[in-house]
Amino acid sequence: MERIICIIIGYVMGLFQTGYLYGKLNHIDIRQHGSGNAGTTNITRTLGKKAGIITYIGDTLKSVVSAVIIHLLFGKGNSDIEFLLVIYGGLGVVLGHNFPFYLKFKGGKGIAATSGVALSLLPYNWVFPVFGFLTFTLGSLITKYVSMGSLIFVTSFLIEIIIFGQLDYFGLSTNALYEAYAIVFAITLLAYIRHIANIKRLLNGTERKIGQKKTEI
Repeated sequence: MERIICIIIGYVMGLFQTGYLYGKLNHIDIRQHGSGNAGTTNITRTLGKKAGIITYIGDTLKSVVSAVIIHLLFGKGNSDIEFLLVIYGGLGVVLGHNFPFYLKFKGGKGIAATSGVALSLLPYNWVFPVFGFLTFTLGSLITKYVSMGSLIFVTSFLIEIIIFGQLDYFGLSTNALYEAYAIVFAITLLAYIRHIANIKRLLNGTERKIGQKKTEI
């Protein structure tokens, strides 16, 4: 039951679409501009860096707030699986962010929300948010593609979880540990699914590079 509640908590938090709400304050529906996505990259390209930063922070904090709520509700009685419950909450946030029911399930791609999941795991190990930031930043700068940096980040996050899980950093039972792996794999898979169009453009050489004008593609 705790797992279901945590997914619901995360989903509700994920419904706060920072990019969509910021766009509305500027009298536009961000989903009708650029790529049609309600996430950080599209709002940055449409409304500028300030809008992008605000969107990224807002979407990241959704996962952190979800983790805090889960800790307050279940931390004392379920300390042995709190890490797992936070991961479930993270999955809920990504689902709410990607598929908000009130926007006809048309939201973002979940990268900022996933980085928030990594940030919420700071109490367990500082490596998750720090390495997450590095893999996304370096991946994007080296490849010149934000989409590539995003995929490198989520893939690395999954690998980190497995490595530290095998090193027994989370104090989970074997079954709970593999359950955590499955949830993070689902989050990673969602990122790849939401980036299918980007992956196709990367393969045929039409994906937009960082700093590249739309007319240059």
